[in-house]
Amino acid sequence: MPVQLQRPDPASLLPVPGLRIGTTMAGIRKAHRRDLSVWLLDPGTRVAGVFTLNRFCAAPVQLCREHLAQGDDIRALLINTGNANAGTGHDGLDRARRSCQSLAARLSLSPHQVLPFSTGVIMETLPVERIEAGLEAAVSTARADAWAEAAEAIMTTDTLPKAASRQVQVQGRTVTLTGIAKGAGMIRPNMATMLGFVATDACLSAGLMARLVKAAADASFNRITVDGDTSTNDSFLLVATQQAGHAPLNDWDDPDTVALRAALDSLAVELAQAIVRDGEGATKFISVQVDGGRDAGEARLVAYAIAHSPLVKTAFFASDPNLGRILAAVGYAGVTDLDPTLIDLDLGDVPVVRQGGRLPSYVEADAARVMAGSDVLVRVNLNRGSVSETVWTCDFSEAYVRINADYRS
Repeated sequence: MPVQLQRPDPASLLPVPGLRIGTTMAGIRKAHRRDLSVWLLDPGTRVAGVFTLNRFCAAPVQLCREHLAQGDDIRALLINTGNANAGTGHDGLDRARRSCQSLAARLSLSPHQVLPFSTGVIMETLPVERIEAGLEAAVSTARADAWAEAAEAIMTTDTLPKAASRQVQVQGRTVTLTGIAKGAGMIRPNMATMLGFVATDACLSAGLMARLVKAAADASFNRITVDGDTSTNDSFLLVATQQAGHAPLNDWDDPDTVALRAALDSLAVELAQAIVRDGEGATKFISVQVDGGRDAGEARLVAYAIAHSPLVKTAFFASDPNLGRILAAVGYAGVTDLDPTLIDLDLGDVPVVRQGGRLPSYVEADAARVMAGSDVLVRVNLNRGSVSETVWTCDFSEAYVRINADYRS
């Protein structure tokens, strides 16, 4: 069961002027489920994205990068679940191109104006014929308030759809942001293993778009891990339809840009944390906070070492305060000149370690009480500087093994 995560209320997901979404059941891998989405973008829309760092990136990721490099006149997104179209070589690229060509022809666009996205099983042939057959239904049913269906149509092993909205005032105008994401397994930083899409009607320059999407990813999706595996298909896209009616934003430090940045980052964090809360087999949501770093890099290195550790994650599942595993992860994280005698460790409100050693007053029953909760904070202080970093993860249960052992069945 997901950890303190609820199905989003469709009425809370706000339409974004200049964007319509259509979904359908194309039978890409399983019958009777939404698995194909088409996003129709009005002329003038700007798009920016960040993608997986996995060198074995999927065919749609390669095409997205190629199409975005050809200009900013993107007019449609084509998203399928059930098949990742990764590890499929030249044939996979050909099939991804064909899907773009088919949608472009239906919309009287050029193929490079379509961005393709896929998620699902790796190294299986993309059933492009089923995608083509589903395009008419997806396009013909597109509407502005289809966010709830869109969130469901990108799910794989997710148990719940993930979607949210924000509104912010920019130059006296109300600007809307709505986003969806999918992900539950194969999740680790460097884009996290996921698809994420946020749309807004804000008027943004191309240069600001690229900076905004990277900053939002770094504040959110690049701070989560479920199992330490970086997928082949990770993608996070920002779509700005330019229809809010305010003067275009270009200055990073302008107060209106700052307000928009805060709303975007908040939305991305909510979606990213929803992925962790819906982690495959998860029973605990764990925040790992590392304070006292000399720089952000070493603080993140330590946080990720703790969050990735199977021994730490299984201890949390059992609510077993075997907290030496956390110290071991700190020690092997890769901070070569780390002084263990400076390390402090707290679990929630329970002080555990000071100056590298167990506190005489520490009682395991207190830590077990904290670990029994659904939301747990691990706090490590390196006492080397003033930088703090936080990542979010979940525990490992028997269900994680079952889900991934049976994933293709």
